[in-house]
Amino acid sequence: MSTQHKTRKSAPAAAPSNGKAARPLTQAERLAIQYGKGDPLVRSSTPGTQPVLDPRQFVPREAHKTRAAVMKLGLPKRIRALVRQHGTPLMVLDRASLIAEYQRFKRLLPRVELYYAIKANPHPDIIKTFRDLGGCFDVASEGEMRHVLAQGVKPSRIIFANTVKRPEALQFARKAKVNFATFDNEPELYKIAKHAPGCRVLARLKVSNLGSIVELSLKFGADQDQIVPMLSKARALGLKPEGVSFHVGSQCTNFENYQRALEVTAEIMRESLERGLPFRTVDIGGGFPIRHFKSETVNVETFANPMRRELNRLFPPEVQIIAEPGRALAGPAGLLITRVVGRSIRNNKNYYYLDDGVYGDFSGIVFDHCKYEFKTLKKTQKFFSILAGPTCDSFDTLSLSEELPELEVGDVVYVQNIGAYSCASALTFNGIPPAKVIVV
Repeated sequence: MSTQHKTRKSAPAAAPSNGKAARPLTQAERLAIQYGKGDPLVRSSTPGTQPVLDPRQFVPREAHKTRAAVMKLGLPKRIRALVRQHGTPLMVLDRASLIAEYQRFKRLLPRVELYYAIKANPHPDIIKTFRDLGGCFDVASEGEMRHVLAQGVKPSRIIFANTVKRPEALQFARKAKVNFATFDNEPELYKIAKHAPGCRVLARLKVSNLGSIVELSLKFGADQDQIVPMLSKARALGLKPEGVSFHVGSQCTNFENYQRALEVTAEIMRESLERGLPFRTVDIGGGFPIRHFKSETVNVETFANPMRRELNRLFPPEVQIIAEPGRALAGPAGLLITRVVGRSIRNNKNYYYLDDGVYGDFSGIVFDHCKYEFKTLKKTQKFFSILAGPTCDSFDTLSLSEELPELEVGDVVYVQNIGAYSCASALTFNGIPPAKVIVV
């Protein structure tokens, strides 16, 4: 048996980082180490194991050592200072903005308990920031579960919100004492009952995604008439049915999706109670929109007043309301800084090649159907331009119709409000790594 393997097995204490004596490991850290011996892609970031995330991409605060004062500079000076220290491409998440968005959400919807959907951006320092604010977390896989546990989050603050789960993931959830999950079909209930007996469960309802940028109802959710029978089946299988979850679709700009989903959920609640089934929780999912362009008008604040009224009208105070925002919390905090690495004139248009593209941190263009507002530090006359990424694939094109100043190699092009669904799905293609991601 190798020394490394022995270290993983015993793992008596966390590695000291400041010269002090090692502290005892928490239960979450012990579990993360104990079950971190399988596929390296799903190991935890606890000391002594292979991290879930590449620390060269998702760089922790103690490694990048960026002064907090730099975030108080005006935007042009801030960008230049960050480029001098880190180079490009660089994704910077403003910790003060993360805190402000979390607190704003809680202020607008005080009844709603927040479960941050880490798929939006899994940077450890984001998780720790929301952890310290009292937040909970939505995970979709065993790997995400390990990752959140490794950041010192208690198992009781995690929901396993993927409605289709690997048996091994359910086994790990049980051992790690993550005891809250969603489902949307009867075969899933049998699987949960077998591998995570006694688990608390929510039935996911299929709702309208009209007006949302990414439709999720095509793949997830059960029809209304299936929900109460499945909750009853869950109880018969020894599980603990607690209520309903739904998701109106990502970047939802149509409040009617929420309104109708809440009304249907209230109908299900009444039927459930009539059948003698407890109804304790409503999970309103995510989908809360953010502004990518100044001209956009819809965001969380737009929905807050009517949603607050509907929640109080439809559900008694004893019913817990939870949400799973990802974009709404991480999106506004993100700033992606790139540089021009090549330029040409093609079809009488300026053609600029950036050092990040759709295979990297602009992956949201493909996977999230997102459009971004590209900006530069130059204020000169603008010309019709095309932006492309650095790879050898012509698909790696960011925009065919940008009005930009005339740029030279080395000039900065940056995008704000890009903290979600960007670096999370970035790849290393053509041997070109994605942007360094830091939280400052």
